[in-house]
Amino acid sequence: MARRCLLKGQKACIIGAGISGLTAAKALSDRGLLYDHFELGSDIGGLWRFENDNRRSAAYRTLHINSSKHNMELDDFPMPDDFPVFGHHADVLQYFEDYADSFDLRESITFNTGVEQVERDGRNRWTVTLTTGERRTYGAVIVATGHHWNPRWPDFPGSFAGEELHSHDYTEPRDFLGKRVLVVGIGNSACDIVVDLSRMADHVTLSTRSSAWILPKYILGQPLDQWTNPYMERLPVSVRRLLFKLLVWISVGDQETYGLPKPDHDLMEEHPTISQELLSQIGHGRVEVKPNIDRLDGDSVSFEDGTSEAYDAVIYATGYDITFPFLPDDLFSVEENQVRLFRYIVPPNTPGLYFLGLIQPLGALMPLVEKQSKWVAMLLDGAAILPEPDAMEEAIDDELKAMRKRYTGSPRHTIQVDFWNYMRQIEREMRRGKKRAQREGPAHTMNRGEPVEAS
Repeated sequence: MARRCLLKGQKACIIGAGISGLTAAKALSDRGLLYDHFELGSDIGGLWRFENDNRRSAAYRTLHINSSKHNMELDDFPMPDDFPVFGHHADVLQYFEDYADSFDLRESITFNTGVEQVERDGRNRWTVTLTTGERRTYGAVIVATGHHWNPRWPDFPGSFAGEELHSHDYTEPRDFLGKRVLVVGIGNSACDIVVDLSRMADHVTLSTRSSAWILPKYILGQPLDQWTNPYMERLPVSVRRLLFKLLVWISVGDQETYGLPKPDHDLMEEHPTISQELLSQIGHGRVEVKPNIDRLDGDSVSFEDGTSEAYDAVIYATGYDITFPFLPDDLFSVEENQVRLFRYIVPPNTPGLYFLGLIQPLGALMPLVEKQSKWVAMLLDGAAILPEPDAMEEAIDDELKAMRKRYTGSPRHTIQVDFWNYMRQIEREMRRGKKRAQREGPAHTMNRGEPVEAS
């Protein structure tokens, strides 16, 4: 069995103080495990802190959540009654701040300090070099840095003379008042920004290579993610697809009648795009839809349909590369956003290294990283044991095979999970790991606040 608990006197290192890092800190604290917690910026919140000085946040001034508050609530911290169904980024940040303050998590965080390098120093030892130059030794490293911070840029022929930026650096629509703007992409960020700009810019064009299924935030008066309940996700994908097609058709009809082309893939073969207003703005003529870019040509852009238009700015909403610059390639590498992690958390042959939040759920991320954190804490104090590495590798192969079968081939679809199915999967691993630990015997006898021993 792969028991990976901390040795006596060892600490864990948590990197990042977004929601993944915060839930990790609480889970370890609940089990009396020692840890150091580092955050590159000056405060908590990660992605949800607008203009975060860690420069990793992609939040813009008008950003609202696409998952409803019912779906993003943490088990350990009930959502306040006055939280909006689809809250603003400031509402989400306040919720995280209240969570951190309620469990005294801030005092353990070293702010304005990032991690420069992580090196494996023996089976149960990790050397972490901080941005201050200090080197510390740990028994485990928990990576909670997120995966929406390193922009992926497309490579189109030619060059553009106007302003070019990635959606990661978009902050507010007033910057584009009176301008002609092209937005490339049709994911959630692209559509939110297009709708945002349509109220300020002189002209807005959305360029899409394959179009997308646009799902409204509300269906028959209920938030979209309330239709994806635990029972719905037990149904075959084909059945769920038919049900959602029917619900969407009842709610908004045929999206082609608004002026958005039919997607070249079926519903649920790509990560869904959620927007309550995009189709309406297209129908009102506030947003023009064009195919993929053929060439950038000075102050104009040529499209694959043979047309060409002039623009003042191009915004590339083309996703992110999953990268961990502090991890050497021989320790952990990522190719085309493909990661080999057991349940998207554990590298099978690298004891003591864990990743949190490295998933793209059909639903909210927050409750899932809370569950991930609790499982990792169980592993670190010996209350649960992982399967053997070969079994974990086999499970990873099965997940990758299922991913390729269901989704279109793209760096965008490498860490997709269904919310409830993944939640059940982690809960199942916790139960199985606990049974393994009980069969093997206790790893330690500990009091709260004391480090643990490996068996």
